Amino acid sequence: MVDMGNGRSLGRRNRYVIALTSAVVLAVILASCVLSKEEATAQSVVDDFVNALNEGDAAAAAAQTSYPNAAETAIQQMFDGLHPEDAKFDVTQFMDLGSDSGFFTVGAAWHFGEGKDWTYQVQGGVRNLSVGWRISWDPSILAPDLGNGRVVRYDRTDAAPPRVFDAVGGLLMNEQTINSVTLDPATMPDPVATTRRLAEVLEPVAPLVTADSMMAEMAEKPGQQVTAVLLRDQDWQFLEEDLAIPGVVTIKTPKLITSDRRITTPLLDPLRKVWQANRDETAGWAVHLVDPDGTLIPQAGFQGPPGPDIVATVDSHLQLAAEEAVVSVGTPAAIVAIQPSSGAVLAAAQNNQAMEQGPIAFQGLYNAGSNLDLVKRAAGLQKGVDPSSLSIEDIEKAGNQLGLGMNYKIPGLDHQTAVFTADQSGMNQVMNRKDSDLPAVTPFGMAMLAASIARGSAPAPMIVQGQPGTTDVAAQPLPANINDQLRGMMRDNVVRGGASFLNGYPDLMGMNGASGDDRWFYGSRGDLAFAVFVADADGGDRAVKMTDMLFREMAKPAN
Repeated sequence: MVDMGNGRSLGRRNRYVIALTSAVVLAVILASCVLSKEEATAQSVVDDFVNALNEGDAAAAAAQTSYPNAAETAIQQMFDGLHPEDAKFDVTQFMDLGSDSGFFTVGAAWHFGEGKDWTYQVQGGVRNLSVGWRISWDPSILAPDLGNGRVVRYDRTDAAPPRVFDAVGGLLMNEQTINSVTLDPATMPDPVATTRRLAEVLEPVAPLVTADSMMAEMAEKPGQQVTAVLLRDQDWQFLEEDLAIPGVVTIKTPKLITSDRRITTPLLDPLRKVWQANRDETAGWAVHLVDPDGTLIPQAGFQGPPGPDIVATVDSHLQLAAEEAVVSVGTPAAIVAIQPSSGAVLAAAQNNQAMEQGPIAFQGLYNAGSNLDLVKRAAGLQKGVDPSSLSIEDIEKAGNQLGLGMNYKIPGLDHQTAVFTADQSGMNQVMNRKDSDLPAVTPFGMAMLAASIARGSAPAPMIVQGQPGTTDVAAQPLPANINDQLRGMMRDNVVRGGASFLNGYPDLMGMNGASGDDRWFYGSRGDLAFAVFVADADGGDRAVKMTDMLFREMAKPAN
């Protein structure tokens, strides 16, 4: 028989052993937790602080200090203000000063880009407080002399801005102060009275800015500041005293603008891109401590040298002549002029109707229509076939020989010359275009076509002297005898053809073009090639007459 009593005793002993074992294990775990917590030493706190800085974790770094809230704000500001490409921190020295204090040194290395580095060492203390070891918080453990309300910041530095000159050495653009006369509802007790007074003050320089227009814009943007007008400095200074109106504030901003306010061209923004690239290339940098009053205390960096002045290809006299010509019609119109010998874009003008559609002179793709007749003629002569039997590939190849569809990379300028097929490179830039609209050309492309025929090969276009466009498209010039035939056709068109209205210009050669109601004229005269475009023209000879006006304006003395 089995002794059930002994069995019960054995079971109880086993349960006691298991319970005792569990208690021992739990005690060991608890003891381990206590020991791990107690294992935080003066040096481990410093190490944890530096490791958190290396991870960009402001909260974790601040938790190792005696004043976490203030520390987290300062650490986060440091990273946000400097915004480095990389930052590294190392404990370079640690000294145990006894059971309740320690001393450490941290090295910092900030990297802001090639050749832009800021390195330093800072010192700090660590103390054994009631909550354990903590770094004694002081902003100077982040960067030298930080504290007393100062913040740290990375700044770009620039020397005097470069100027932009035109093709004949005249000042075309320079950085000037633009004054934004702004309506501020928060400081405007009577909007009706304010807008009425402001409209009266602005009437001599901005007659289109009325009290009604300003009230309407404020109604569209309730509570927001609204710009009434942008004024050049000389205009603003003339009106300054009268602009002391409740609710009217002026915001000053430097901007690269034309020295002659009459010049308005889609080339201005591309030239600003070149100008900005010039500044970026020579820009310096600085790390500043910034006092609460805004005083800057340099810590590192260097002043960027002034960039070279820029010489644009724009001929101001020709540009103004083109502007006078394009405003002679009430539908979108554009003129582009190129120097065949150099590829320099001498002028680009659009009227207000065209400007509303964007920079159509360079990016406006329109159905080519009869504009490609000369291209087809060149392709047919080279292949020895009738132009009507040509494939689109044949036409595109001849177009490339004449500067069309070459995908030029021109510093500063976003553009198209032509698109022949729906799958051609660059087609993704054409919005809402149907296959039936192809091939399509731009005014710039047709000016390139005229320049290529005048030159005998496609020039490398440019808008800044010394920065010609490049292309990966390989295209040989037309054979000289074929190019001469094209020139003959263009000259004959002026003498006795569709452009005979212009036969008073003995050195002019050019061709008419049409697609629907759009009218074109493109050609050359000496070392000047051009394209004239009028959309929805009110007459078949509108582009020809605009060309005549262009030449008449060019003949006037410059002023």
